Amino acid sequence: MKILIVSDTHGRERNLEKVLEKTEPIDYLIHLGDVEGSEELICTMTDAPVTMVAGNNDYHSDLPREEIITLGKYRVLLTHGHYYYVGMGHERLREEAQNRHIDIVMYGHTHRPCLDQSKGLTILNPGSLSLPRQDGREPSYIVMEIDREGIAHYTICFLKKKRLRSGLW
Repeated sequence: MKILIVSDTHGRERNLEKVLEKTEPIDYLIHLGDVEGSEELICTMTDAPVTMVAGNNDYHSDLPREEIITLGKYRVLLTHGHYYYVGMGHERLREEAQNRHIDIVMYGHTHRPCLDQSKGLTILNPGSLSLPRQDGREPSYIVMEIDREGIAHYTICFLKKKRLRSGLW
């Protein structure tokens, strides 16, 4: 199973189009918020199922604040992250994940890619496709693949640069 994880497109979908051209076919698209009114457009950009959550800039959206989904054997919390103060660290996300028996937490908001696999929990952020804030300011996303044994693998990808496998980030 191949899952494309994006966030913080802020109504600028051109880079998402480019990413879909590079990564399709995909089995699932996850958007972690700040779509800014582009929900319907994003859903038409792929034939894969799409799940989105609301970000702090999705003011009049009907998107849910967060979702819990199942991907393979994993219980996954999708959130934009601003309610968990992710700009200050992952402590609240970890606590919430533990309380809800979550295996993977996916969040956005900081516009910086992150992959933290520790203490029995995976916490990831694909960064931003429109307004990146990490060094180099390259638009980023994550491809998650679940192999035949049911194990999840993650690749942080940059729109124009090489990919970083989970063990290298």
